[in-house]
Amino acid sequence: MMERTLMLVKTDGVQRKLVGEAIRRVEMSGLKIVALKMIKPTRELAAKNYPDTKEWYEKVGNRSISTFKDMGVDIRAKFGTDNAEEIGKKVKEWIIRFMTSGKIVAMVIEGNRAVDNIRRIIGETDPLKAATGTIRGDFSIDSVILGNSTNRPLVNVVHGSGSVEEAKAEISNWFRQDEIYDYKRDSDEVFYKVW
Repeated sequence: MMERTLMLVKTDGVQRKLVGEAIRRVEMSGLKIVALKMIKPTRELAAKNYPDTKEWYEKVGNRSISTFKDMGVDIRAKFGTDNAEEIGKKVKEWIIRFMTSGKIVAMVIEGNRAVDNIRRIIGETDPLKAATGTIRGDFSIDSVILGNSTNRPLVNVVHGSGSVEEAKAEISNWFRQDEIYDYKRDSDEVFYKVW
């Protein structure tokens, strides 16, 4: 099923000169980059990339709660609460601060099951759980506990949309429609041309 998804090389990936590597991995997979730009996000743009819903805040907060519990660390001592929604709101503020701290490379990726394939290429959100061979598994050693313990989000090089619906919202947040290239081929066109 042909889909489009958003992939961001976040400010840590840009600073570490991993943009080319991220692009290489996308292109080697057979997916197409149909839009690409470097941008220093505003607070509004960065905030819109993440939902402003109770469900999202609770999901993020519960991830922190679970990680702190697994590590035997008291979440209340760090956040002053064990309420998942409140923790999620604090983490979102850290994410916005991080996302606006430098340049980001945003890409729209198109291809068969693009959302799932990009998620496979970038790996698990927590780099310590990401498989070797994924972008996060190969290029980040950060963790939820380390990030949250130092009042910052998890730093994991890239972002990829989590669903087709999320991808549509995120793409429209980062790109105007006229910035997205539409690959079309006639049936007679050679797949690879030498110019």
